[in-house]
Amino acid sequence: MNDTVAYKILTAGQLETLLGDGIFTGAPIDLADGYVHMSTAAQVRETLDKHFAGQTDLAIATVDIEALGGAVKWEASRGGAMFPHIYAPLPLSAVIAYGPVRYDDAGALVLPTAG
Repeated sequence: MNDTVAYKILTAGQLETLLGDGIFTGAPIDLADGYVHMSTAAQVRETLDKHFAGQTDLAIATVDIEALGGAVKWEASRGGAMFPHIYAPLPLSAVIAYGPVRYDDAGALVLPTAG
């Protein structure tokens, strides 16, 4: 895969940890599975709907996965789709943008972008 960014959905508390500590070791599911789950732009809405339905106070971090080098592995997951997984803690230095989960007037997810 050649995507250069991926997205991590975080609770408000998890985002505070990332910003405060400069590193995020993972959500409970990440810790259980041994890697930090990420989604591509095409996958993040389905991930939100499937794993975070009904939750509020969520944020999305845009991650420069090239900055993580060999820690990123693309692996088959939901329906055989290839997802980026980080086999290391997520450093704040690789996060190029972040913001609350929000939707535009047409209901499309708005992803945080740098600048």
